[in-house]
Amino acid sequence: MTGGWALLVIDMQRDFCAPGGYADRVGMDITALRRPIPQIQRLLYAARGRGHTIVHTREGHRADLSDCSPAKLERSVAAGAPIGSPGPLGSLLVRGEYGHDIIDELAPHAGEPVVDKPGYGAFHQTDLELILLSAGVQRLVLTGITTEVCVHSTLREAVDRGYRCITVGDACAASDPEIHRAALAMTSGEGNILGRVCDTDEVLRLWAGEAEPT
Repeated sequence: MTGGWALLVIDMQRDFCAPGGYADRVGMDITALRRPIPQIQRLLYAARGRGHTIVHTREGHRADLSDCSPAKLERSVAAGAPIGSPGPLGSLLVRGEYGHDIIDELAPHAGEPVVDKPGYGAFHQTDLELILLSAGVQRLVLTGITTEVCVHSTLREAVDRGYRCITVGDACAASDPEIHRAALAMTSGEGNILGRVCDTDEVLRLWAGEAEPT
């Protein structure tokens, strides 16, 4: 398979995947959010072996919250876990804190870009598009959490920018499995309007040249 692929690993952070982090404190099911880890590991292994671009993202804010809009901060307060408030993993969703970093199981390798984003979508106020353009990427494989928020926000931004996208259904997760299924159905509706939905095995076959590219 020729180049032009990038694997996006979206927000697999302790604040979303570990006890005491942001997701846990708002009552989300972190067991469900951790479910994609083995599939993402498989995709990372394959992407590294084939030389595909790999980009990790982290949602979070500066310590002074100057890049956190009042509306977003208000939503976190209403959810019961104000951004920047202290927790067992450090201040919630603040860059440089232990909870903000990517979980050990999916730790980036040297040279793999880590994009810190203040919003839900990975293109908003980041250099993600510059990274992709510099690498000649035309096709994105999206994984991570949550399916309905940060994955979907990134996907929609990518589609509008002309990228061909695959969302890996078993390598994404939501706290509520019904919401996860609905988000995937929204993606593949209207003739794959937001790109294809595949499982991990399908993507691995695609990368191995055993299936037609999107």
